[in-house]
Amino acid sequence: MMAISGARILLPDGGWQEGTLSIEGERIAAIGPAAPINPEATVLELDGGYLVPGLFDCQVNGGGGVLFNDAPTVATLRTMAEAHRPFGTCAMLATLISDDIDKVRAAIAAVDQAIDEGVPGIIGIHLEGPMLNPAKRGIHDARHFRSFDAETIALFSSLRNGATLVTLAPEEVEPGHIRELADRGVKVALGHSLASYDEARIAEADGVTGYTHLFNAMTGIESRKPGAVVAALEGSAWCGLIVDGHHVDPAVLRLAIRAKADGRFCLVTDAMPGVGTDLVHFDLGGRRIEIRDGACLAEDGTLAGSALTMIDAVRNAIDWLGLDLAEAVRLAATEPARFMGLGHDLGALRAGGRANLLHLDADMRVRRSWIDGAMTELPH
Repeated sequence: MMAISGARILLPDGGWQEGTLSIEGERIAAIGPAAPINPEATVLELDGGYLVPGLFDCQVNGGGGVLFNDAPTVATLRTMAEAHRPFGTCAMLATLISDDIDKVRAAIAAVDQAIDEGVPGIIGIHLEGPMLNPAKRGIHDARHFRSFDAETIALFSSLRNGATLVTLAPEEVEPGHIRELADRGVKVALGHSLASYDEARIAEADGVTGYTHLFNAMTGIESRKPGAVVAALEGSAWCGLIVDGHHVDPAVLRLAIRAKADGRFCLVTDAMPGVGTDLVHFDLGGRRIEIRDGACLAEDGTLAGSALTMIDAVRNAIDWLGLDLAEAVRLAATEPARFMGLGHDLGALRAGGRANLLHLDADMRVRRSWIDGAMTELPH
């Protein structure tokens, strides 16, 4: 049990509360100016700053020097989660980019086992491919691309624990497959696709509720060909944004935020092994990837994920996109949780919710992190 005071608390409605946040076990017990404090609780008096929800990253390929595709094991997941935690990530979808089906099977098994074992921060899996369009493959290896059949649909929806997100190109799957995945509880996002505006809207009607890294690897905006980007901004699906200054120009992101009235954006990192290390290069499927000026680049200049962290995504959203802290955290915590159907439990500070939260100082540095009530104090 712990009672925390001395920092401004971000409430679910975007307002700020002076007072106390109490944790009992894995849950938030109470929040308020005079929240009841269990006499047996440890009292933590903070030196200012902010208490905000733990950040939720829907796209994490690696971190701590490891890549999920290289070794889809519980040890890899633990290393990734530990590498990202100092940067504010309290919940993540471990992401497997296009690979063979045996690798997919191993990745799902590893995530299931990690959740069974209570690895802090691992809450599901993101299968980015291999049902993608070769013309929009990006860094993905098109040799792994394939279509769904009954066996692969069953596999992609087989995670016992946690949440599953699948990124696919709707033009590369048969009619009905998106709906079948959605009906099985899988969240489906459009990505690495040549889908037109009309095709994207049809995909949304079929069950697509997200767009993976908006603007990147999809049809853009033309005067007579509005493309998937316009469908995303007009529709009700959530849109992933990589705010690293390399994937999309901040001016374009500012325009997108103004254009989408429902505000359904999710800040994501698309992070690679370099996070939490001093790596300057790594290997991805036999290709050497250089990390230069915060960008991960293949030898031909193709972007290969990012070196971004979630707290840097929040800072960049404030500095480049003109958001305030509450709004930036909404895009980094609340909206991702809502997108994945976990908004009742994660993404906001409320009594009864899981105690995933951060203490940020005035410079937006992570001072403390709680995952399911367990606190880690971070150097500063």
